Amino acid sequence: MAQSLEDIMQSENIVQRLRNSKIGMYVYPVVAPEFTNWRSEQNAWRDSVVLYDQSHHMDEVTVEGPDAEAFLSHVGINSFANFGTDVAKHFVPVTPAGHVIGDHIIFRLEENKFVTVGRAPTSNWIMFQAAIGKWNVKVSHDPRSDSRPDGKAIYRTHYRFQIQGPDADKIFEKINGGPVPDVKFFRVAEINIGSRKVKALRHGMAGAPGLEIWGPYADKHYIQTTIQQAARDVGVDMHLVGSRAYSTNTLESGWIPSPLPGIYTGDGMMKEYREFLTENSYEAAGSIGGSYVSDDISDYYVNPFELGYGFYIGWKKDDFIGKDALTKLKDAPSNRKKVTFEWNAEDVIKVISSSFAPGEKNYKWIDFPQPNYASSSADMVMHGDKMVGMSMFNGYSFNERCMLSLGVVDNSVEEGDVLELVWGEPDGGSGKTSTEPHEQTTIRVRVSPTPYSTEARTNYADSWRTKT
Repeated sequence: MAQSLEDIMQSENIVQRLRNSKIGMYVYPVVAPEFTNWRSEQNAWRDSVVLYDQSHHMDEVTVEGPDAEAFLSHVGINSFANFGTDVAKHFVPVTPAGHVIGDHIIFRLEENKFVTVGRAPTSNWIMFQAAIGKWNVKVSHDPRSDSRPDGKAIYRTHYRFQIQGPDADKIFEKINGGPVPDVKFFRVAEINIGSRKVKALRHGMAGAPGLEIWGPYADKHYIQTTIQQAARDVGVDMHLVGSRAYSTNTLESGWIPSPLPGIYTGDGMMKEYREFLTENSYEAAGSIGGSYVSDDISDYYVNPFELGYGFYIGWKKDDFIGKDALTKLKDAPSNRKKVTFEWNAEDVIKVISSSFAPGEKNYKWIDFPQPNYASSSADMVMHGDKMVGMSMFNGYSFNERCMLSLGVVDNSVEEGDVLELVWGEPDGGSGKTSTEPHEQTTIRVRVSPTPYSTEARTNYADSWRTKT
């Protein structure tokens, strides 16, 4: 009989379990690592146009029924005011203690039908809340594709593509057979792609204009080839983006994609949730990587204010999970703020060069363009002997010609401050399969704006990317 997460936590230290998880590297499944090369693919979303295949790396959860809106409003912190059909929101659930569980994009397809799209922690929480509540809703789950399918056929409910970049509008007009509707940010319209009518979300992931489109998975090949032919017809150099480059676009736009879900502490509902989660769940099998080691799992948690999500909160709602806790946290001096860390190039080269010195100590390898080696990252950011922040997601931007990471810092830290990031894990590394024996070192980091990309800061509508 499979153990629950709660069973596991009764017999072992959860921090040590996650720090030594054997799950391996976090994988963006099915999509090829590169179609040209990751440098050109990164550059294309800034200078021409890219086609992202988002069909495989995210869960989809559909919630429908008479209580669908009331249920989701209770589960997430968001206001549902002015949330009509063909609108999307960035949906954020928290625990009763106010800790972020994860996030999804939520679409209202019909009056009583919603679909949410994103990583597993939010999916699991939605399904649990539906299971324990008395809501008149039906919930269906389409999990992300297998990380390592080993030749098995992969089927999803929907394909999902994003077309983005300064030349994107030329392609939109061609595939639609005329100008596309003037859709506001995070609004949905219907457009033509060849003989198909598809839903299109006005979106963008690194500041450039874009549309995210989706439809039945059986249409995936037709939709992709029609888009690619339209690009050729209008003379646009469209780049398919592989999984290596795809995960780095958030570094320029400022979204932290994988905070540790804050579900490992608390009694009552939280204990019941951990009993609901199996030993194979993301929460039980995932990994923590980085230089920050604490025996208290809650030290890895973040709250919505720290991630810039505070302005989403629907304070006027009668009740939602975590409301009382967030009310107390709202103006707490302990809240941190989200920033971008710009890594010092000389220090990065020092780390890399250690792997070319036989017989000498080596530092933790920095892979390009994505050095994250765990499901959730936590690297200490120091000011002298004091830890003043935590780096949570890192990577290299060919567009900016530098290593960047996203994280949180104490409110006393100012933009432009130079701090030190502790790179590598203590005691020679952990038991993760993604971690080779190494020594720790420090890398200077400059505290920089979020989003880092000037294009993103200039062109995004007000959102979590531009609010703090």
